[in-house]
Amino acid sequence: MAFDLDQFAETSVPVKYEDLDFDLFDEQPLDAQTLRSLRYMCDVEYHTSCFLRDLLVTPSHREEEAGGFMTMWNREEFWHGEALAKVLAKHDIIVDYDEIKAKRVKLGWTGALGPLKQSVLTNLAGTDFVAVHMVWGAANELSAVAAYRRLSALTDHPVLSPLLKRIAQQETRHVAFYTTQGRERLQASETAQRIVRLVMSRVWKPVGSGMMDESEVRHVMGHLFAGKSEELDKLDTRVQKLPGLDGLTIFRSAFARLGIAA
Repeated sequence: MAFDLDQFAETSVPVKYEDLDFDLFDEQPLDAQTLRSLRYMCDVEYHTSCFLRDLLVTPSHREEEAGGFMTMWNREEFWHGEALAKVLAKHDIIVDYDEIKAKRVKLGWTGALGPLKQSVLTNLAGTDFVAVHMVWGAANELSAVAAYRRLSALTDHPVLSPLLKRIAQQETRHVAFYTTQGRERLQASETAQRIVRLVMSRVWKPVGSGMMDESEVRHVMGHLFAGKSEELDKLDTRVQKLPGLDGLTIFRSAFARLGIAA
């Protein structure tokens, strides 16, 4: 799916929820497991501004389209966090954005890359790093869309479900950008293909990893995807369609490392 940055910028608006009756949560409150997953999602969305800060010191910031997209992407993710925080507040769970930002501000790419940072970072130069950024972003956004849709289906709640579907719909535009950019950069460089395969196969973890305790990552991913191997296969297939990434099973592998039976 092609991506039109100008159209994206012109149509970027906060996720709509004013028409949803949040007072229904008083009559139909969410269960503890769902609230735990929602809190995780809210934290991840609010963390985007910290992630953006880290990316601004990489070669990606010199790319006009990437820079333009990330500005709007940051706003939309923040608005998603605001919407989820409103749901949590109806259950007396108060999420303080400034507190989250202070805790996460030191986390970034060097933390996410973990044990491969010394061997890989020296090779991530110029546009080849941008390819990693785009494919990593595509994987994160694909999993976010799938997670929101899964939680919407699991809860089947008259307020939460439509809200999550709306957030997922906005996230699909993020998928389109990252996928389009990733494809172009992988097609242009076999070196980028090799680096991306190495990083994604050995380092990629579900979105939120490195920010949250592993117990929280395991809970949320298990809550949403345990026993859903077909969902993981669909995600892996999307990544495998990118140039040079055929055969990669990053979602299956990441879940296996977490000990989650798909």
